[in-house]
Amino acid sequence: MNLRQLEYFVCVAEHGSFSQAARVLNVAQPALSRQVRLLETDLREALLLRTGRGVVPTEAGRRLFEHAVAILQLVDRAREQIRTGRNEPAGRIVVALPPSLGRALTLRLAAGFRSELPRAHLAIVEGMSAHIAEWIATGRVDLGVVYNLDASPAIETVPILEEPLYLVGPASAGGRSVCAEGESVRLAQLPGFPLIIPERTHVIRKLLEARAALAGIKLDVAWEVSSVPAILDLVSHGYGFAVLPYSAVTASGRPEQFRARTLVEPALSTTLFLAVSASKPATPLTLHTMRMLQAMLAPESDPERKQRPAHNALR
Repeated sequence: MNLRQLEYFVCVAEHGSFSQAARVLNVAQPALSRQVRLLETDLREALLLRTGRGVVPTEAGRRLFEHAVAILQLVDRAREQIRTGRNEPAGRIVVALPPSLGRALTLRLAAGFRSELPRAHLAIVEGMSAHIAEWIATGRVDLGVVYNLDASPAIETVPILEEPLYLVGPASAGGRSVCAEGESVRLAQLPGFPLIIPERTHVIRKLLEARAALAGIKLDVAWEVSSVPAILDLVSHGYGFAVLPYSAVTASGRPEQFRARTLVEPALSTTLFLAVSASKPATPLTLHTMRMLQAMLAPESDPERKQRPAHNALR
């Protein structure tokens, strides 16, 4: 077993295809297949199941994949720390962002890396908070921005800000019985609104359903959609209402198409965290990126957002 074989195996497993992995790695497909076969021979296990549509990991392959990703990440960090003898941020970092913030932060992060971290390479992926937590725990992601993350010994979190939740509807309600402009919406009124919300593992969905159960009310879930841009598309076309932080509305680039009203009695909010692995030491690049994200996510002066800073524990 060697690092090249692990790198080739991880790439094939991630893409589900030898041909696609060969293009990504810029190697000949026969050479790629040979290295994976040598790895299977060395371990005396079939790692990939060949199908008509590509390959999928076997049970042994899934176990190796988790170890291989962690090993490759550690090797990258070792190289990075050797290259940064003067404690200068360099190397590669993978940052995971929730869809509600991806559009707003990607351009600013890229600009920050270009101006402040010319020796570093940034990779950005998007995912729901539960998925981001799993990626951090398994080493696929170095740093994540997550909402209301459950406590985990594998992950360290830094609270950044608290965002109120709003009932988001179309700018023109098309005759629906809705509150007047600027009015707040009580939790007890939510059953009167057809909701477009994510699936049950999403933090906002769990928060809403927990509060509704305590209040003895049943929500009208009209559509289950886990993509925030898709949710807002449906809202703007009159399919229903969403419950989101206002940052998701501003990140859409078209806030004029929506009306956002504060949820009250009780007020509902989510807390935004920076999350990193608890088992890996933070590199200079990770710490610098955390500081950049913290500055970008700090509460803005725009009163419409009404964000409250959370306790800052950045280490």
